[in-house]
Amino acid sequence: MSRVAAVVCAAVVIAIGTSGCSPRAAEWSAGTTVIAGGGTTGVYFDYGGHLADELSTTLGISAEVTETDGSVDNLRRVASGEALLGFAQGDAAADAVAGRGAFEAPLPIQAAARLYDEYVHVVVRSDSDIAAITDLAGRTVSLGAVGSGVNVIATRILDAARVDGGTVSNPQLDLRESIAALESGEIDGFFWVGGLPTPGIANLSGSLPLRLLPIEQDWVNAVNARYSDAYRSSDFPAGVYGIARSVPTMAVPNYLIVASATPDAVVKDVLTVLFDARSRMAEDVPAAALLSRRQAIFTVPVDLHPGAVEFYRDQRG
Repeated sequence: MSRVAAVVCAAVVIAIGTSGCSPRAAEWSAGTTVIAGGGTTGVYFDYGGHLADELSTTLGISAEVTETDGSVDNLRRVASGEALLGFAQGDAAADAVAGRGAFEAPLPIQAAARLYDEYVHVVVRSDSDIAAITDLAGRTVSLGAVGSGVNVIATRILDAARVDGGTVSNPQLDLRESIAALESGEIDGFFWVGGLPTPGIANLSGSLPLRLLPIEQDWVNAVNARYSDAYRSSDFPAGVYGIARSVPTMAVPNYLIVASATPDAVVKDVLTVLFDARSRMAEDVPAAALLSRRQAIFTVPVDLHPGAVEFYRDQRG
C-alpha cells in the first residue's frame, strides 16, 4: 500500500470506527435498511432508532427504524423482506419458526442475538380497586395491539389465571394508545411487555401514580408447560415506575431477528456494530447495557443465523 493510500485508509478508519478501508461487506444492498421496531413509546423503537443511527454512521448506509405493532408484526416484516432486522419476543419467535399461534406456516427467520429480557407489565392506576389479575373479568383492559407479542402473552396469562378472556373488554390498543386511555380513564388497565424501564410508562408514572399487578409463579409454570418454555419468573424492582415494593412478574427473552436468506457478511457487520456501540446506546437505552456475548447465543428454539454463529466463534478466538 502506498503512503498516500495508507493515510487515506487510516483517516477512514478513524472517521468510521472500523478496522479497515472497507466499512461494510459487499453483500449490502442499496437503498434504506429498515429495522422493524414497535410502538414509538416502547424500548424496541428506542433501541432500533439508536441501532439505525450507529449502522448509518459506522457503515455509511441509510438505516431507519419503523413503527410497527410489535413482535408478530416484526417477524412477518423480516420474513417478507420488508425489514432487514426486527425485535421479537422469544415466545412469538418460537411460534414463528414452528408455524403455530399467530402464524399459519413456519417463517424463514433466524436469530442474530439474544438482547435482553422483557417484563410483563399489567398496569393499573394506584387508586384502582383492581388488586389482582383475577379481578380483570368484566373490566376494560387493553391486551395489546393486534399483531403484537403483548397480545400473545396477555391471552396466555389470563388463561393460566383462569380468567375468561371473553369477559374482558379489550380495545386492542398499542402502548401509546393504552397510556393515553389509562390517563383519561377510558380503560381500567393494560398489558405491556418490554424492557425496564419502558419510556412511555416511566413518563406516565411521573404524572399518574401506578400499580403493577403481580403474576404468580404457578401461572408462569402453567404457561411454560403449555407453550414454548420461553418464560421465567422475575420481579419488578422497588423504585421502578415509583412502586414502593418489588412485584413478581414473568419475563421473556427478546431477540434480534433476521431472515434466513440474509447474507452471512451482513449479519456479521450488524453484530460488529451492535456490540461496539452498546455502551454508547446504553446511555439513552438502558436495555442495551444488558447485551452480552455470553448470553447472546442462547436463542433456542430459534436457530442462530450462520453469520451470527461465525461472528461469535470469531470473538472466542
